[in-house]
Amino acid sequence: MPLERGWYNKSGWCYLLLPLSALFWCITRVRRWLFKIGVKASTRLPVPVIVVGNISVGGTGKTPFTLWLCQQLREHGFTPGIISRGYGVRLAEPRLVLAQHSAAQVGDEPLLLAERSGCPVVVSPNRIAAGQHLLAKHPEVDIIISDDGLQHYALQRDIEIVLIDGQRGLGNGCLLPAGPLRELPSRLQQVDLVIANSGFHALADGSMQIHASGAMALLADQPALTSQAAVTLIAGIGNPQRFERSVLAAGYQIAAQRFFADHHPFCAADFAGITTPILMTEKDAVKCRAFAQPGWYFLAVEAAPDQQIIDKLTTKLNLLRSHYGH
Repeated sequence: MPLERGWYNKSGWCYLLLPLSALFWCITRVRRWLFKIGVKASTRLPVPVIVVGNISVGGTGKTPFTLWLCQQLREHGFTPGIISRGYGVRLAEPRLVLAQHSAAQVGDEPLLLAERSGCPVVVSPNRIAAGQHLLAKHPEVDIIISDDGLQHYALQRDIEIVLIDGQRGLGNGCLLPAGPLRELPSRLQQVDLVIANSGFHALADGSMQIHASGAMALLADQPALTSQAAVTLIAGIGNPQRFERSVLAAGYQIAAQRFFADHHPFCAADFAGITTPILMTEKDAVKCRAFAQPGWYFLAVEAAPDQQIIDKLTTKLNLLRSHYGH
């Protein structure tokens, strides 16, 4: 996308959009201030809430981190649940993600989170309603992860975790549309934990790496994808370049690539004419299982935060436990 390339290449023409960014800043600043002084109501759920989000548009690794966080919470004695927007899905009321749902019904990321985490997941654009529905359906849940909910100030939170792309950083540092930011970098000073994904950032508390755990076939009884195999990359994610780097690091050769917009609703026609094995992200794979063919694989990945992040998170969770009497 030319606009996105301009943000990260710091192209001069992006600064022509600064008047619109100033308007965006005014709107978001006033909105947050109204929540702060109580003009706009905010709600606290009866269990602690951890928000995992970002201040920039595009992928920063929230999904693999959320999966890692679920496991950490279990190891600390919590029973986590997840609430998410369900991007691109029209919902009249909150919906509990079930095994029979498709990505079109609940969203690609929530479906992946439900499948991989083993946690109950509820989708709704209203995060408060999602949390209440989750607790009604699963009263055993004693902590909630709000996926990509940093700017949803109507829902009060106990811990805010922000991920930054360690390779691309914050681009030109400008707010939308002149830059990629939803909030100014100063917002990072107010959150509990800032994590740089696959790199270093001066504003981060630590970093995490994304490790590929291997290529998995979308269909059963398929031969393994051999190392050094030439593949066609398919991706409909916010930062396909990171996926490309992961594929190369895993030892595969890239014969061709087809990159689509984030959350692209894949159909069989998107794969026409491809003769080499196909390798896609796991988030995209959940949308393609209904029409998958032999030779289609996804790259399974896992997040690995460094010890600094683990130690800081452990301290935060211990404080939560003492506060809520867990």
